[in-house]
Amino acid sequence: MADQKSNRKKTALGRGLGALLEDSPAKNKSEEILPEVVKTGIFEIQLGEIQVNPFQPRTHFDKEALEELAESIRVQGIIQPITVRRLDQNEYQLISGERRFQASKLAGLEKIPAYIRTANDQQMLEMALIENIQRENLNALEIAHSYQRLLAECDLKQEELGDRVGKNRTTVNNYLRLLKLPPSIQAAIRDQRLSMGHARALINIEDVDKQLAIFKKAVEEELSVRKVEALVKALNEAKGPKEEKPNLDPVRKYELTKIQQRLASHFGTKVALQANDKNKGEIKIPFTSTSDLNRILEILDII
Repeated sequence: MADQKSNRKKTALGRGLGALLEDSPAKNKSEEILPEVVKTGIFEIQLGEIQVNPFQPRTHFDKEALEELAESIRVQGIIQPITVRRLDQNEYQLISGERRFQASKLAGLEKIPAYIRTANDQQMLEMALIENIQRENLNALEIAHSYQRLLAECDLKQEELGDRVGKNRTTVNNYLRLLKLPPSIQAAIRDQRLSMGHARALINIEDVDKQLAIFKKAVEEELSVRKVEALVKALNEAKGPKEEKPNLDPVRKYELTKIQQRLASHFGTKVALQANDKNKGEIKIPFTSTSDLNRILEILDII
């Protein structure tokens, strides 16, 4: 009997949310109140007795979509029960199903069907995150934050996280890399003005200024993912291999730095200035678009 229980626990990672609920050890007061038999039951619970989930990973619910769901509930009722844990007598807390919960209140319901489960705080967080990732229409940034929380707060490794959410390690890593992007690009992903494909291309630009320039161009001109990928590829190829900097004396190096700063201020963009000890070198003035090139040409009085 003990061996069967041990084997069941060893395979829990690959069995999804049900395994988490069945195999996790009891650690909070809800398990002192809740008998084992209640775990598999569906009950009608007063909406006023349910608290929202403090671990809810979703930060935004579309009002129009919520109203549509409320109207569907008025006509059809609740098709899929929510999931809660019992905190005390007549006191519950959501594990998953907050959209159904909120829409039911909008629809004027007094009760809602619910599964009652036992869970401690860490299990609550893990179940809420996994449930949302698998079932809700989260944007890419919300998924990335959910993955990060699962790694940090639930002490999971990327391989374990991939097993829990049914994704390979590369996919998980691609989402996590989104969190390294500048805030303005993250906001565009959150607001669905920029797709995951666009964001993955922009991640490959090391220079933040150039990254933001191509991002702005992509949004303003509604560029396709392939077009953005082509721009990023051209930018990275233009960099070429790193050249060794010549050994200049400190005074000469200071003078060249001041000249470079004046050029950058004059053209309103970063300027690369290189010179050797024989006073030979080059000046590079980068541009990010046709309009940016025309701007530089006007400053040079060429057009």
